[in-house]
Amino acid sequence: MTLLTRSLRVTEGQLLGYRRTWRGTVISSFVNPIFFLSAMGMGVGALVDRGSADLGVPYLVFVATGLMAANAMQAGAADGAFPVMAAIKWRKEFHAMITTPVSPTDIIIGRTIWGAIRLAFILSVFTVIAGMFGALELSTALLAIAPAILTGLAFTLAMTAFTVKIESDMGLTTVFRFVIMPLFLFSGTFFPISNLPQALQFVAYATPLFHGVELVRKIALPDLSAEMITSISTWVHVAYLLAMATIGFIIAVKALDRRLRP
Repeated sequence: MTLLTRSLRVTEGQLLGYRRTWRGTVISSFVNPIFFLSAMGMGVGALVDRGSADLGVPYLVFVATGLMAANAMQAGAADGAFPVMAAIKWRKEFHAMITTPVSPTDIIIGRTIWGAIRLAFILSVFTVIAGMFGALELSTALLAIAPAILTGLAFTLAMTAFTVKIESDMGLTTVFRFVIMPLFLFSGTFFPISNLPQALQFVAYATPLFHGVELVRKIALPDLSAEMITSISTWVHVAYLLAMATIGFIIAVKALDRRLRP
């Protein structure tokens, strides 16, 4: 069996498991975007648009592009957290896998492929719903799904690398509370980074979600004014996320191999 074949076997296993649990994702994939976009469009968005803020586009449009990357981050981080911990510590799925020709490298690659498929589905649903709300132009928003997937995979691999190294799930709760949530709030999803104090702007530039949000927004809203986005090159955003994903992959594979083969 080749590396790709073994990895696809892992992906197939993830898909078979998802067939039994997909109903639990209906709310997060379909209902949550409707509620959130309704609140942004008819609630907060209406107040912002009537105020003094000049974003160049309706607030709903501005936020929707940020939420594409933010949703990818949350879904990706979640996929690399408790499911990985369960497969190592509680259900011992990974231990069972390596008794076959499947290696830790195959496990990480297979789960990454599955993560990309799952993110593509989640983001496609969000894009279509946002299009129905008039928040996104489908012709450009569909192109932004690819960089949003890259954002999600970067977080999946980074979180997987972290999860494999820890013994308690308390560490995962801490990461979501003190890392993922602040990134969600302060990486440009809900307001331009230029609104932050100068010192905090440089902090934001160093965060991965900022690069995901900027990348998605530049592609989905190509005519957005320069005041609403930075002058950082698109390729810098891509390079940052690719580097994060690559480093996360390397660490995850090595750590998982040590964890499963003491």
